[in-house]
Amino acid sequence: MKKNKTLAAWLAFLGGPLGLHRFYLHGVGDLLGWLLPIPTALGLYGWVRMAYVGQNDPLAWVLVPVLGFVIAGCCLTAIVYGLTTREKWNTRFGADEQAEQGATSWLTVFAVGLALMVGATGLMSSFAMTFQHYFEEGRKISE
Repeated sequence: MKKNKTLAAWLAFLGGPLGLHRFYLHGVGDLLGWLLPIPTALGLYGWVRMAYVGQNDPLAWVLVPVLGFVIAGCCLTAIVYGLTTREKWNTRFGADEQAEQGATSWLTVFAVGLALMVGATGLMSSFAMTFQHYFEEGRKISE
């Protein structure tokens, strides 16, 4: 079945942490599609835990960045999908090389731009949170 590049990019951006883009491209038997919600749920659990327990919860400090890394990875996937050439896309997903499924439209460009912004924010936030906790713990040890 022929797969649309724009739809795949939007699914990776909006539903990537749930594996929706993997199910669209590879079918419901895709293992990675079924595994993606696990770190997403763990990260959300850490976020909820930090909201209720507070910022001194060590488990939340480990779990929250996992969500950011998953979101950043899915945004990177959306960017890769959106920037793939028409010929490569159509060859990979079973269409004629010049078929419309692999065409880049303004919706594709918009998905890539949003994925770049959200993914960079998620990645930098995860790094900032991880390093903040690391250096706070190091300061406690040195005192």
